[in-house]
Amino acid sequence: MSTHIGAQPGEIAPRVLLPGDPLRAKWIAETYLDDAKLYSSVRNMYGFTGTYQGVPVSVQGSGMGQPSASIYYHELLAEYEVKTLIRVGTCGALTEEIGLREVIAASAASTDSAMNRMRFDNVIDYAPVADFGLLRTAVDIAAQHGIRMHVGQVYASDVFYTDRPDLFERLARYGVLAVEMETAALYTLAARFRARALTVLTVSDHIMTGEHTSAEERQQTFAQMVEVALAAAAAPEPQG
Repeated sequence: MSTHIGAQPGEIAPRVLLPGDPLRAKWIAETYLDDAKLYSSVRNMYGFTGTYQGVPVSVQGSGMGQPSASIYYHELLAEYEVKTLIRVGTCGALTEEIGLREVIAASAASTDSAMNRMRFDNVIDYAPVADFGLLRTAVDIAAQHGIRMHVGQVYASDVFYTDRPDLFERLARYGVLAVEMETAALYTLAARFRARALTVLTVSDHIMTGEHTSAEERQQTFAQMVEVALAAAAAPEPQG
């Protein structure tokens, strides 16, 4: 039993979806999982386990930002031996090629967080990336469902309200598709524990144009993203 999750051994499946919002975790479990059971409500950060297409899958809230999310990522990996983690969340688009309600799969993550710098003694800028097999599976599933999925780098920021919005334009020039707040930590910890990780995001707003979606629109597109993520999580792992 870990400090912040509190589940018993065996209560968490090897494949876990990770929304930041615990109420989204509850919605995913109730909407998509068969026989979903609550295994944790510590700090109201809900976790559920059920099955999806016959495959055991858990869904665990992780909070906002890398310091919060890293607690849950680490405990899932270190205490419960989770092998596949897929973050499902929202993001702000940085390029004109990406519109509201579209879906992004993060192949890698830049960050302004000092967490990785401290991990490597302020010597190396570690470049955390997605698991390629999991990324390829998600892209294929999205295509099969007629969902347009952009693939590229995202920016995992420690700051939601920034004093340096000028940096977003610079990031876009270097190919960064969107800004969010958790992926660099997820990919780094997955690498450390030899697990598979992927972030799939719905564009809820556009940083450059100021456009944003309504709550109803976000929910509809979030559902499409979750369906892709669940199918990818439940898919057999590639061999070799």
